Amino acid sequence: MAQLIPIKVTVNDTVYERQVEPRLLLSDFIRHELGLFGTHVGCEHGMCGACTILFDGEPVRSCLIFAVQANGHQIKTVESLGSPDHMHPLQEAFHEKHGLQCGFCTPGILMTVVPFLEEHPHPTEDEIREAIDGNICRCTGYEKIIESVQAASEKMSSGK
Repeated sequence: MAQLIPIKVTVNDTVYERQVEPRLLLSDFIRHELGLFGTHVGCEHGMCGACTILFDGEPVRSCLIFAVQANGHQIKTVESLGSPDHMHPLQEAFHEKHGLQCGFCTPGILMTVVPFLEEHPHPTEDEIREAIDGNICRCTGYEKIIESVQAASEKMSSGK
């Protein structure tokens, strides 16, 4: 058995201290150690974007990082955005504009788009397409996703 390594990481504003195996992926730590199942695991090669989280505010693929590398860092998962009773404007827009079908890719897309909209409050369609080009959705043609992001930018700009 591998030697366990202590880590201290802040996830969704809660500090967690755990002993982890050196090769434990951050995506597996989030899902299996913390029970936050909104972070989905698709390809496990960083290609699909389903496991995207915010790592110190930047979108990253959690399947490409070991949990030990998160020691001392701030992580936000899709669970940090909102709840069914108090959804984030981006979640509301995806719901209203039907920006998801099966929903498997949605958490990764949301976590990619949150910082993007903070930097680009009024994005063009081309800018949105570029922002999400690393997130694969096998169900949609991306049109409803783009409409959802546009609607969210309007909501967030108007403060609704």
